[in-house]
Amino acid sequence: MSQTRTFLLIAWLLVAFLLWDAWQKDYVLRGNTPPAAAASTSGDPSIPAPADAASVPAVPGSQASADELPETAAPAAAGVVLANDLLRLTFDGNGGTLRSAELLAYPRQADDAKVPVELLSQEAAQYFVLQNGLVGQPAAPTHEDRMIAQSGDQTLGEGAESVDLPFLWTGADGITVERRYRLVRGSYLLEIVDTVRNGSAAPWTGAAYHQMVRVQPPAAKGGFTNPERLSFVGGALYSPQDKFEKLKFDEFDAKTPLRREVTDGWIAMLQHYFVAAIIPEPGTANTFSSATLPNGRYLLRDLGATMSVVPGGEADTRVRVYLGPKLRSDLEAITPGLGLTMDYGIFTVIAQPIHWLLALLHGLVGNWGWAIVLLVVLIKAAMFKLSEAQYKSFAKMRRVQPRIEALKERFGDDRQKFQVAMMEMYKKEKINPLGGCLPILVQIPVFLSLYWVLVEAVELRHAPWILWIQNLSAPDPYFILPVINLVTMWATQKLSPAPGMDPMQKKMMQAMPIVFGVMFAFFPAGLVLYWTTNGVLGLLQQWFIMRRHGEPAPAPAK
Repeated sequence: MSQTRTFLLIAWLLVAFLLWDAWQKDYVLRGNTPPAAAASTSGDPSIPAPADAASVPAVPGSQASADELPETAAPAAAGVVLANDLLRLTFDGNGGTLRSAELLAYPRQADDAKVPVELLSQEAAQYFVLQNGLVGQPAAPTHEDRMIAQSGDQTLGEGAESVDLPFLWTGADGITVERRYRLVRGSYLLEIVDTVRNGSAAPWTGAAYHQMVRVQPPAAKGGFTNPERLSFVGGALYSPQDKFEKLKFDEFDAKTPLRREVTDGWIAMLQHYFVAAIIPEPGTANTFSSATLPNGRYLLRDLGATMSVVPGGEADTRVRVYLGPKLRSDLEAITPGLGLTMDYGIFTVIAQPIHWLLALLHGLVGNWGWAIVLLVVLIKAAMFKLSEAQYKSFAKMRRVQPRIEALKERFGDDRQKFQVAMMEMYKKEKINPLGGCLPILVQIPVFLSLYWVLVEAVELRHAPWILWIQNLSAPDPYFILPVINLVTMWATQKLSPAPGMDPMQKKMMQAMPIVFGVMFAFFPAGLVLYWTTNGVLGLLQQWFIMRRHGEPAPAPAK
């Protein structure tokens, strides 16, 4: 198999997979995005529409359903802000809903550092909020009930290690609830602590719940060359028994909702580069569930274990919420399995060590572009013997190519006799026609795994390389890398043997460098840098081996 055919094998596999994946996403979007998803029933996207009954869980230990709870929230007061050095969070005046989460270290656009990514948002088309509440007997504050903020905006001060934002609710039956939100310096974790104090004459029985509600965001612009279109968007959950599971939006449907009791697990909403996850306390049994709400909204809930507070007593419930980038080392340190939100699919086993190595190289050179180059060098070195066998096979085939052309002339249109004679020649010259194919079959999973690492790695988002490339996650603005890649493919094609190929096949192969050169012009520069570096190193290795072993033999005399 020639080097060009080898490239085409990888490229076509990749393109076929990406086209299939993009079609799947478009199919789901066409079939499952409700027309009302982009509009608020109130007409004002900053004011939540009346909550559906399913947005409030049933009272634990009773036969009461959510339908018996109030369907409309108390009028919302102005938002209250809690911020540290990485997050700026805005809560509604009720204290039950986190309606905005800005990631201060991640600008929305590469050329505007002043506007951060807003992971949670009240914008109608991107609606995504975190709701917190309690349900119990006597009554406790759901996310729809008014809680009084005990302070104004709270921002982490210089020298401080943490900052708190407290809210207080007092019920008519003597039940009071203090909710305290806490951020610490240098962390994307939000801690939520509810303290229930029972001033009534009867025991209080209830549970805390925390839930994410969002719409399905609009499809990313561009085709399969846009990594955002390839990344999974939807729900996820983890349990020690079933491990990591993804939940598509159409699987939130009320006909087959999720309902599972899990200990030491978590739930999350995933999107490209970023994740929001609810992480209950270790050792507690929680119920994870999903629901489809009106207005094109999807709910993923964690309902804590039922607890009882005696008269005059108090009890705490706490949960952690991660709101931030998919940084594997940070995620794995928080709780088991959270690093799997970096979704590599079937390539996880190979992709995880590749990502680890890429991060290690970045630590050495301090530049993600050079880290990619060094990673390719290391992979090529590890695959050197396989590639050497491949190129030696090419060299032998190139050496007998004049004799193969002579066989074509001898047998004319009799393809069967030509193939038999060619195979006899290969056997006599001890040439394995699959010798160039087998090594590349080992490399294909490595290539595809690295591709998904570069797609998912938030570290490469807006990361500069050198000179004209100041954003590895965007296409090369001057098409220099795609042109170098095109020239490399053309030179590789000229160097590679193509025995037995008919004129039509030759024309198609000659057009391939142009076709794929144009296609790569729209891929992110980081991916093109990887492919170009791999191609240049492969071309140099092939040229060296072909120079030593591949001088064409003279054609036999007629």
